[in-house]
Amino acid sequence: MNAMNWIVVYPELLLLVMACVITVVDLWVTDPQRSLTMLLTQATLAYAGAMHLLYFDDGWSLVGMQGMVVADPMGHLLAGFAAIAMIVTIAYAQPYLAARGMLKGEFFTLSLFVYLGIAVMVSANNFLVIYLGLELMSLSLYALTALRREHGIATEAAMKYFVLGALASGFLLYGLSLMYGATGSLELGEVFKAIGTGRINREVLTFGVVFVVAGLAFKLGAVPFHMWLPDVYHGAPTAITLLIGGAPKLAAFGIMMRLLVEAMGGLAVDWQQMFIVMAVASLVVGNVVGIAQSNLKRMLAYSTIGQMGFVLLAMSAGVINGSTVLAGNAYSSAMFYVVIYVLTTLGTFGMIMYLAGEGYESEEIADFAGLASRHPWAAGAMAVFLFSLAGVPPLVGFYAKLAVLQALIATGHAGYIGLAVIAVLLSLVGAYYYLRVVKVMYFDVPTTPAPIVRGSGIGALLALNGALVFGLGLLPGGLMDLCRDAIVKALAS
Repeated sequence: MNAMNWIVVYPELLLLVMACVITVVDLWVTDPQRSLTMLLTQATLAYAGAMHLLYFDDGWSLVGMQGMVVADPMGHLLAGFAAIAMIVTIAYAQPYLAARGMLKGEFFTLSLFVYLGIAVMVSANNFLVIYLGLELMSLSLYALTALRREHGIATEAAMKYFVLGALASGFLLYGLSLMYGATGSLELGEVFKAIGTGRINREVLTFGVVFVVAGLAFKLGAVPFHMWLPDVYHGAPTAITLLIGGAPKLAAFGIMMRLLVEAMGGLAVDWQQMFIVMAVASLVVGNVVGIAQSNLKRMLAYSTIGQMGFVLLAMSAGVINGSTVLAGNAYSSAMFYVVIYVLTTLGTFGMIMYLAGEGYESEEIADFAGLASRHPWAAGAMAVFLFSLAGVPPLVGFYAKLAVLQALIATGHAGYIGLAVIAVLLSLVGAYYYLRVVKVMYFDVPTTPAPIVRGSGIGALLALNGALVFGLGLLPGGLMDLCRDAIVKALAS
């Protein structure tokens, strides 16, 4: 039993030890590029991610640490994908931060703590462990948002993120305390069993679910808890914006599954109704307000709000009339959507950093004018990312949306079919602002005719990122099967 306790937390122990080691080692690093710190950080993330993916391949589920931690295929797959996202994020961020004097040891250390928080959350089997992972990730992101201390907009963004984030954490913690008071347990499985008895005060449970959903909606950036998203995306350094908008979305999906499905599945009729309202509101606000944006980062923030609407729609289609027959299909569609969203987000923000020069931020839509004539392959890659976000076939974003729509229609319920129609119509509205950027890149006159010259390393990584978006669009079946396998095993355990 003791050996099993350690096995389930091996990757997290590695991360914790290496974060401390890297903090100390960086004190003696004088290289402005932080090459040694970068190497150690990437190696740590690669090793931890490989461990999770190997555990996923083994297919077993273990519970350790007195029932507080679960090592199952869903958690391992999410943690593995998050490690890949963090590796790519840091690779994109290094030249961008170095050119602005922000490449310090704390960036790498806090990035490791962000990933550690993600890994803890997706493997949690206890309310306290979920909250511990959430706060570890959130506090690290608050600090990273303020990394550019002399920049007023970044400092303001960090303040807003911290205050609203603390409020959302309070909502979540209060909701969890109500659930604990009603069920008498902090362990997810025991909470599920207690709710299933039907002998618990329904009003207390409903209030608990409301506060839990509010806290989770903030982490996703869903309406009406989206107020922080455009300001933080805009104000934070682009590298940190990607850190906020990438891997943590996988963690948000993970704790939705842990809390709402594995612990509060018996209350699905309550939280699914809330998800439907938030999903439609997110699709409307994200796709309509995004049209008015001239700053690309703010536009992508509203894009995120709209994209999260699709995730919430999929999550709301798992339990129909008390039946869980379609749960595996619905939740695996949501997981596939989140993974594809993160993959595409890495490319869009990576391209913004790639095109930014020293002392120059390429974050206004007007900055992309005539990009096709100045840097043809960069314009092509950016177009692939934007078309994928818009859901244009045969790119993988189309299949992600198709999977969610299929999950809604498979219910055979008129209300869900209506939601699918609404989602399609609002996606068509949102496609305008993606296509507008493509139009600016290919048809507008550049403000300067000089070609853009950048290093080849990050360019190759962006090309690989774009190739994955295109290749997975042609062959999405393998990734879909991985997500379905992980969800089915999580639901079975």
